[in-house]
Amino acid sequence: MEHKLVRDSMGEVKIPVDALYGAQTARAISNFPISGHSMPRDFIRALLLAKLAAAEANADLKLLDQQITKAIAEAVQQLLADPNMMRHFPIDVFQTGSATSTNMNANEVLATLVSTKLGRPIHANDVINMGQSSNDIIPTSIHISALLALEHSLLPSLTLLAETTRKKALQLSDHTKTGRTHLMDAMPVRFDQVLNGWASQIEQCSDMLKTLRQPLSALAQGGTAVGTGVNTHKDFGRIFCEKLAVLTRVDFHPADNLFSRMGSHDTAVSLSGQLKATAVAIMKISNDLRWMNSGPLAGLNEIVLEPLQPGSSIMPGKINPVIPEAACMVAAQVMGNDTAITIGGQSGNFELNVMQPLIAANLLHSIEILSNVSRLLANKAIASFTVNQAKLEESLIRNPILVTALTPRVGYVLAAKIVKQAYQQQRPIIEVAEELTDLSREELTKLLDPQRLTYGGLAE
Repeated sequence: MEHKLVRDSMGEVKIPVDALYGAQTARAISNFPISGHSMPRDFIRALLLAKLAAAEANADLKLLDQQITKAIAEAVQQLLADPNMMRHFPIDVFQTGSATSTNMNANEVLATLVSTKLGRPIHANDVINMGQSSNDIIPTSIHISALLALEHSLLPSLTLLAETTRKKALQLSDHTKTGRTHLMDAMPVRFDQVLNGWASQIEQCSDMLKTLRQPLSALAQGGTAVGTGVNTHKDFGRIFCEKLAVLTRVDFHPADNLFSRMGSHDTAVSLSGQLKATAVAIMKISNDLRWMNSGPLAGLNEIVLEPLQPGSSIMPGKINPVIPEAACMVAAQVMGNDTAITIGGQSGNFELNVMQPLIAANLLHSIEILSNVSRLLANKAIASFTVNQAKLEESLIRNPILVTALTPRVGYVLAAKIVKQAYQQQRPIIEVAEELTDLSREELTKLLDPQRLTYGGLAE
């Protein structure tokens, strides 16, 4: 591979001859050969949009030539349209805690492209980074990327999951199953009650995520090095947000206190916490699906999930609940990401948090995988499972806990005696109740009707 020499304030370094980045990026590549994972694409896209908004703000403030601003806009759009854009942004997630390396990576790539377009040198720091610091544009880009990912990916995916679940609930409203508490037989429930419960969980998660729109839209831009706004125009942050709002169609605005958005990442930690809560809901729903699908002979066998692939390399014919299993793993990963983000959020020392790349990467990773698996759970598990009605009826008829419906008439002690005898003799509860009470078969049939019991209340 051919190389060329480039220079920064520390001297000369070699980079590939076709590289768009410069010396500082090359140093970071060399210094951080840690994970092999670069910053998320959504974060880089947000950073590039922030660079464009900064250029347009500086142009409005008569601090940057319009020709340069136009070239920066063209360069940003060129990168955003490039499916292989990330080859220009190779720096590892585990780098300097301010993500200065990633900021300079963007500055250098844009400087190279703009210099080529204009036919003259454009400096990465003096021009592309004008009015900015890594210490405000990186927190800003975390908020931008997280909010855009939330709006364009996760919230629509959760809406799909909730709507699919409610549609399925409507289709299954006539099917009653044995309820379970402590994994033990309990009173009957209808499938629509179960599924509407899941949908309500997802909708509550969406509602809580939406409450974070406002704090995410508050940006640190304009704080520069330590929050005071040194070396930038006093109106820069406001105009930057106006330009960014046009670019993204999201109403961004300057934070009321820039110090808090640079020295801490409490909003990111809050978002991660709600992503974790969403993961908890996803895991609950997925495990319910796994249990109901279990069997088919030695399990509950209440539903049959869509068969997607062979389940075993050694046992022919085995089909496993692969989508709910994948969803559970996603949930576990999101919970792990939240722990890392929580620790990262604690690393705000004085005027700067120094685990920003970690926070950004894990936050966007959680949003991405939750978005993807929510769509899969909706389309390949909930929408497509079928009900084993015969198995449902068999379990309901043999469920001694139905005796609960008799307690207002016969009392807890006699009801318990009926249950015990039904268990011991492996007989339907209605037969034992007919022997041990003075209630008629007709009355018992009405009182113990599983479908009626799902509507609650007292028997008339």
